[in-house]
Amino acid sequence: MSRSVVYARRAAATVALGVLAVGCQDAPREADAPTGASSAGPTAPASATVSPSPVATTAANTADVCRQVDRVILTGSQKIATDSTASVRRDLTGEQVTDQLRRNLADLADDVRAQARRAADPRIRALVEDTADRIDAGSRASRPAAWMNSTFTGIPTRLTRECHA
Repeated sequence: MSRSVVYARRAAATVALGVLAVGCQDAPREADAPTGASSAGPTAPASATVSPSPVATTAANTADVCRQVDRVILTGSQKIATDSTASVRRDLTGEQVTDQLRRNLADLADDVRAQARRAADPRIRALVEDTADRIDAGSRASRPAAWMNSTFTGIPTRLTRECHA
């Protein structure tokens, strides 16, 4: 087995496991945090002019979109790890492993982009579209396994930090 095949397999497996570990951490998102109870009792008069804030309106599905993007990335990372492991049993060449990784990344980018289209909040839509574009860039990289080590590993952390209402 060539040195490049071994490197590609190890890199893909290492990155996928790292992403899985980061993704499995249950970091609370601000959008998922419980809101405080209203201080107004049942006898308090209701406000006559209650207007919903634009953030509340546009961010209505932000928590769900962010959660689904996390799920899609975890699922895609698991597929990359599974396919990398299977490539050893199938004795694939370095080129075949690279092509498989490119297809997996392109599929993952498409799945992430589908979640971006669901986002009501333009800021979240842009963040998720940018994430899909970054993953697409990895699918076109000359060395996608190296791209995963340098770029892909930062994607879950960025989403955890920025994908919330």
